[in-house]
Amino acid sequence: MIDADTQPRILSSILTVAAGGAVGAVLRNGVSGVSRNLVGDSFPYGTLLVNVIGCLVLGILGGYGIAKLPSTAQLFVITGLLGSLTTFSTFGWESTQLMLDSKPVLAGMNIAVNVVIGIGAAILGYQLGKVVAA
Repeated sequence: MIDADTQPRILSSILTVAAGGAVGAVLRNGVSGVSRNLVGDSFPYGTLLVNVIGCLVLGILGGYGIAKLPSTAQLFVITGLLGSLTTFSTFGWESTQLMLDSKPVLAGMNIAVNVVIGIGAAILGYQLGKVVAA
């Protein structure tokens, strides 16, 4: 059973994650739309971009020291905003769609580029976060 002191903290955490998620979802939709308008939809560039941005930001936070952030900021930014902005499930589906559309080379390229650049962005972000923290 949840006591009366815990209930407001749980509700506050839920609302914080939801607010961050709303911001991340709107940003994700905007990035996808701009990407489609700029470079077309023959390749899921919008998903690649949000995944790289999300990895970079999380890497920066990791390098800076996530524990230094207040728990509310962690919930809003990491769980809510970045959880909603980065779209790994969409990435999986778009890769599957490319395979189903008989485009295995594009599917493989999508998978490789997202993974390699995403991890590279996380490493770069970590280093940038360490510099900022120093």
